[in-house]
Amino acid sequence: MAIPRLVVSAPHRSSGKTTLSIGLCAALAASGVAVQPFKKGPDFIDPMWLTAAAGRECRNLDLFMMGEENIRGSFVRNGAGAGLALVEGNMGLYDSIEVEGRGSTADMARTLDAPVILIVDTRNMTRSVAPLLQGFTAFEPDIDIAGVVLNKVSGPRHEEKLRAVIERYTDIKVLGAVRRRPEMGIIMRHLGLQPARESLAPADVIDQIRQIIADSVDLERVRAIAAAAPPLAGGEESGAVAGVEPSVRLGVARDRAFNFYYAENLEALEAAGAELVPFSPVSDAALPAGLNGLYIGGGFPEVFMDELEANTSMRSAVREAVQAGMPVYAECGGMMYLSRRMSWKDRSREMAGALPCDTVMHEKPRGHGYVKLRATGAGGWFAPGLTIRGHEFHYSEITGMGDVGFAYDVVRGTGLDRQHDGIVYRNVIASYAHLHALGSPGWAEGFVRFVKEAAF
Repeated sequence: MAIPRLVVSAPHRSSGKTTLSIGLCAALAASGVAVQPFKKGPDFIDPMWLTAAAGRECRNLDLFMMGEENIRGSFVRNGAGAGLALVEGNMGLYDSIEVEGRGSTADMARTLDAPVILIVDTRNMTRSVAPLLQGFTAFEPDIDIAGVVLNKVSGPRHEEKLRAVIERYTDIKVLGAVRRRPEMGIIMRHLGLQPARESLAPADVIDQIRQIIADSVDLERVRAIAAAAPPLAGGEESGAVAGVEPSVRLGVARDRAFNFYYAENLEALEAAGAELVPFSPVSDAALPAGLNGLYIGGGFPEVFMDELEANTSMRSAVREAVQAGMPVYAECGGMMYLSRRMSWKDRSREMAGALPCDTVMHEKPRGHGYVKLRATGAGGWFAPGLTIRGHEFHYSEITGMGDVGFAYDVVRGTGLDRQHDGIVYRNVIASYAHLHALGSPGWAEGFVRFVKEAAF
């Protein structure tokens, strides 16, 4: 299948990948190109910005969670018909949890047979940019580094020197140069601190980035690089099938505090027969009528702990629903909200009180990275012994747990206590692990079936 495509990467993290990816998505979309964004790796925040910039739902691609077949299937299914498919890499181009590089951004580019655009932070650098680029092109010669964008260039003379050196010593085309400017620091702090749906004015931030990239990068050459990608072999369409007639109503917490959801998870639930009904634990007074279950994803409930505590009617509604037996699936921030109390720095606020435990926030991550779990059989829908892959990133820990069961034994990762994850209490499963439907066989179908059987 012919899908114009490219991968945006860098020598190391914090080089400007996200800024360039957002700017390219926004600038190309503004010129009339249908851009389908993808994000390599487990991430929720960058995809929100890429979705807003491109006007199309960003999809995550991750080898550990999804496997190569599902990566190609998702890419083909969502990239088909787009004028350009853009994949934002993570970390540096060759960085990987494995010595051989399996799972790196370069490996993703190889899987998708996609050219790479490298963005390089050129602060305090002139001639050294040449051996850097020579090394990156020679390290894995089958990776097509088709162009470079120079970032944080100090001025015209600096840019001229960099271009001359790259032209003299490499065959890589310079696609543009982004000048160092004070407002870019403000934008990056904004990107780093706020998900797009939490920002008060994401459109303004995106428009600033769009203008900077449109003025600094040769968009036509970028399009030409993407168009030169060869037809993508294989890549059978895979993933959620067409939806069926809804048989359960599932409340999904979606607001400023809870917005970490993979699109495939929501689509898989709908395909399994769930009608998804959004609600806000921050601002709604009560749960929507006629719900049969709840899905409370991750987010930043600690940032909104005052508002969550103040919404006493919603906290009571959630607590009473759990006590009455409503099935609930919660991930990370959702689990934190279901706890009795959340403490952060010198503040402590009451949460829903639906689980017999408390949440304590810390200054450093308590769990960060990929997780591999083995289902215990508790909780209702994962068969005992089933291996489940996901990821975790939490600064909190769960303390004071009462009489609960555990849905998972931890094979890799931290979970609740390095041994267990997935609190099982009444008809609730709440864990630190973020699962992806394409890498968690039967998750959506099992949850919908469990909701039906609970007949709440």
